Amino acid sequence: MTRARLLRGAIGVAGFIVLGELFIRFVVNGQLEFPPPSTILREAVSLPADSDFIAGLGATLINWVTGLLIATVIAVPAGVLLGALPPVERTIRPVLEFLRPIPSVAIIPLAILLIPVDELMKVSVIVYAAVWPILINTLYGMQDVDPVAKESLRSFGFGPLAVLVRVSLPSAAPFMATGVRIACGIALVLAVSAELLAGGVAGIGVFVNLAGSGNRTDLMWAATVWAGVLGALANVLLRAGERRLFRWHTMRTGAAEQ
Repeated sequence: MTRARLLRGAIGVAGFIVLGELFIRFVVNGQLEFPPPSTILREAVSLPADSDFIAGLGATLINWVTGLLIATVIAVPAGVLLGALPPVERTIRPVLEFLRPIPSVAIIPLAILLIPVDELMKVSVIVYAAVWPILINTLYGMQDVDPVAKESLRSFGFGPLAVLVRVSLPSAAPFMATGVRIACGIALVLAVSAELLAGGVAGIGVFVNLAGSGNRTDLMWAATVWAGVLGALANVLLRAGERRLFRWHTMRTGAAEQ
């Protein structure tokens, strides 16, 4: 099934590229300053030889991974705590529901004003954006734990901590992993967006800005392609890790067939 999905995905991407090439060359035909996909892909393939781009790619990766790790360290314990203590969750829920819908990109200008250190500012907005999907998924995972399993363990004399460690955390772990996977893509979006809006020394967003100032639309889109590739690879790796670690969960929910 995995190979079939990959093949269908590859065919879909190839078809999209071919249609885009035909549209740009024969429908638009010079009426719009937009490079055809073949030009974008050629520049994307050559970008790894550009030292400036590699430095920017490394800077984006560091901020992306750092922000995602910090968000995970914050959100997972917070979600477990709220899920284990329903009265606390009901008290804090209005605050969560107020903050969660705020577009993360919208806080970048505020972060620029409040946090003078460039890298700290970028990591901070990544953390803010990535915390929510991990926190909410962890919370829902804790609430989805089978109450019969918890009561069964309590009937054998196990205390709340043992029930949490032996039942609640293993049951909620797949939800946590899904939250991290969703947050991974959001974190990458914020990493590049912060670079686009705040600038800096290096980063994919900084490279895009420089290419745009030189009217190199092909380089702008080539760098964007690399951002998409990074996000797709991260999603594939995390999904594969979920299937391997939580095979029992995918078999129970049927997620392995989706």
